[in-house]
Amino acid sequence: MRKSFKILKLFFVPILFVWVINGQVNDICAESGNTPSFDSPFAHIPYLYGKISLLGFTNLKNQNITIIYTESQQIPNKLRVNDSGHYCFKTRGNGGNLSIELNGIEVLTKTIPSLGSAQLREDFEIANENLQNSLSPGVISTKFHYPPNPKTIELYKKTANAEAKNEPEKAIVLLKEIVTLDSVDFIAWAKLGTLYFNQDSLKEAYSAFRKCLELRIDYTPAWINVGKMRIYQKQFPAAIEIFKHALTLEPKSARIYQLLGEAYLQNKQGSLGAESLNKAIELDPIGMAELHLQLAHLYQLAKANNLATKEYKLFLAKMPDYKDKKKLEEFIKKNP
Repeated sequence: MRKSFKILKLFFVPILFVWVINGQVNDICAESGNTPSFDSPFAHIPYLYGKISLLGFTNLKNQNITIIYTESQQIPNKLRVNDSGHYCFKTRGNGGNLSIELNGIEVLTKTIPSLGSAQLREDFEIANENLQNSLSPGVISTKFHYPPNPKTIELYKKTANAEAKNEPEKAIVLLKEIVTLDSVDFIAWAKLGTLYFNQDSLKEAYSAFRKCLELRIDYTPAWINVGKMRIYQKQFPAAIEIFKHALTLEPKSARIYQLLGEAYLQNKQGSLGAESLNKAIELDPIGMAELHLQLAHLYQLAKANNLATKEYKLFLAKMPDYKDKKKLEEFIKKNP
């Protein structure tokens, strides 16, 4: 019987100079070999950390959880979460994307704003759908699940380990073995396409994504990656159409609106780009806070400094500990 998952968002708390919470970050990050109080006693080095809990699952030790943090313009950092559920990333503070995979299936993607010099805790509960009646209204439902295949469970675990160790070639070999054993596993085809894309093997990536979508035409993560491929190839009109289609599948996805806005901007359609970025902010005010900076930059290029000031003010209201706060405040002062 197929199961699906629910994700309950618990915490989104910037943490600064509080001794109790410093103890929490030390305890959690120590499992990853980091001790923030040693290398950053005054929280000058940002950490992204937290705990992932599973509710309503049997055989918890057999569940494979991988958390991936891709910081802006950096190589993805992947961790396989141990039995405690703790994770910790030492970051550059530039913001990025956090995603969680359960048994090879992506169950959450969230945009992380710029941390500046702060530390940020993000805790999540992943709940079996059977518990949906007892969960709060804040639960986010996931649409996609492929039932575990006994023939490929261990291969998925090995794939997650290879990705965590930044061994994409090995992960590709393992995923090819998975789709050989289970040719209708659309999740595996999508993951294979993503790895090929990251390796700049675009022909192979397109083939894998196409196979995924033949099996599950509404699988949004595959559409998103195909759109990102088109941007990479500077095929901006094609990317725009793909993201617009993805929004018909996930109309409340701030991430897709962000990508659509960026595609419009690169296609020199500034008004439509700004409209899409503002929609992304509306859907996820904190997670998409940095888009205020992007909009402000656009307004500055258009010599509309008063509008840029408005965006900077909105951003600082959400991110008061931003590392370049003084620069923004100087601009605001000069352009009231």
